[in-house]
Amino acid sequence: MEIFAAGIMGLFFLFGLILLLLNIITSVWAYRDARRKGNSKEYAIVVLIGTIFFPILGLIVYLIIRND
Repeated sequence: MEIFAAGIMGLFFLFGLILLLLNIITSVWAYRDARRKGNSKEYAIVVLIGTIFFPILGLIVYLIIRND
């Protein structure tokens, strides 16, 4: 039973790690995309911070406003 519990905890840890890496990857992508589209560095940093602290909502908002 202890091995099963350790396996479940390991899966939760792995899942959390994957979500963290995905958050970092999408945040870096949003920053680079903002810079590539000719936005200022300050704007790109705001995008980076927004997508790091609010991963899903920040990415959705950025995808909506990025073409303006």
